[in-house]
Amino acid sequence: MTRTDLPAVAHPPARTASTIAAIGVTVLAWASAFVVIRAVAQDFSPGALTLGRLLVGTIALGAAVAISRRWVRPTRREWSLLVFCGLAWFGLYNLTLNAAEHDLDAGTTAMLVNIGPILIAILAGTILREGVPPWLIGGAVVSLVGVVLIAVGSAGVAISSGWGVVLCLIAAASYAVGVILQKVVLRRLGGLQVTWIACTVGMVACLPFSGELVAAVTEAPSWSVVGMAYLGLVPTALAFSTWAYALRRMPAGRLGVSTYLVPPIAIVLGLLLLGEVPAPLQVVGGVTCLVGVAISRIGAHR
Repeated sequence: MTRTDLPAVAHPPARTASTIAAIGVTVLAWASAFVVIRAVAQDFSPGALTLGRLLVGTIALGAAVAISRRWVRPTRREWSLLVFCGLAWFGLYNLTLNAAEHDLDAGTTAMLVNIGPILIAILAGTILREGVPPWLIGGAVVSLVGVVLIAVGSAGVAISSGWGVVLCLIAAASYAVGVILQKVVLRRLGGLQVTWIACTVGMVACLPFSGELVAAVTEAPSWSVVGMAYLGLVPTALAFSTWAYALRRMPAGRLGVSTYLVPPIAIVLGLLLLGEVPAPLQVVGGVTCLVGVAISRIGAHR
């Protein structure tokens, strides 16, 4: 089936207040995730935190799927795509993100990971044959300059921050791959079902970290354990649900713009809750990255 064969997506009339509230919850939850990960990083290894978060998220999303009673049996091809989506987006993404925040502050990490939309557009243009227009290439170049600035600025913050930048780029790439795979299966399967299956796959892949998780939960202070549970319940289970609610009521392109608010909110939360202030060159690089993402999205809003 080609793109022209697909029916136009109809968006139900938006209930302004509830839709805006859903977007607000999603953005705040995703921004807070960067801060909470940074806060509990000293008590949980990247693998233990990933497994704990996905375990809580899997249970919460599974309960939601059971309550909704909506299930479409995936085909063999869809199962393959779901498995790779879970490994890339939920498994590798969370592992690299958690590891990166051992070196970088929450705000800088959020700015780097938010180049993901450009990678998504490039993959969609090449793999899904949606085209790679000049404005997309220009935005990618601008964001690349921003990444270099952040890397240079990070050298003055911590010796190991350069590795943190690399991990953020891997996280952004795995996130982009996961979204592309998800986009294909969402043509027939429900969003909640897809999210739960992918989250479960990521959780199963991280089971080798079970020993680390048990040890961390036993030794970590109670507030760190609560923080890990928060990551599974709010940024994972709740935020994906509110995102799906809003997505049903407005075009995806317009809704996607709201994610540009995540990095500045993460910076403010990091400053207020953790006392973290990114280096000036990191801020300049982060703003440059976001400008590149904005440029890459110009044609999408026509």
